[in-house]
Amino acid sequence: MRFAHTNIAARNWETLADFYINVFDCKPKPPKRDLKGEWLDKATGLQNARQFGMHLSLPGYDENSPTLEIFSYDEFITNKPVMANHIGFTHIAFEVDDVDVILKKALEHNASKLGEVIENKIEGVGILKFTYFRDPEGNIIEIQSWK
Repeated sequence: MRFAHTNIAARNWETLADFYINVFDCKPKPPKRDLKGEWLDKATGLQNARQFGMHLSLPGYDENSPTLEIFSYDEFITNKPVMANHIGFTHIAFEVDDVDVILKKALEHNASKLGEVIENKIEGVGILKFTYFRDPEGNIIEIQSWK
């Protein structure tokens, strides 16, 4: 068994994919997808579902890496913005060499700050430097580094 992918439903999959490519050095993993049909309706529990977008290979892995799947749909259900204490999936995290540099890069690519950059000693583990921010579509990302 192995982890396969995490999906983000995006209003504009191309713009969001560009964000993850430019900020986190994710790589497109062809082919682009345009999926629809009775089989997709049955699998998703939706009617007349259509998913289109692509997978991005995550940094730090070989060609068989888990992926970030960024898809758009013809129709969306919207709700309140998720916060860190939301029940269920709340964020994805990237371990980075320099939290400040990546945060600056993310903000230059239309991310928005959610919290402050914090350094804290985690007993028995090390010093954690991290922060949370939102990608251009409001999804929460944590970036962290350890000393």
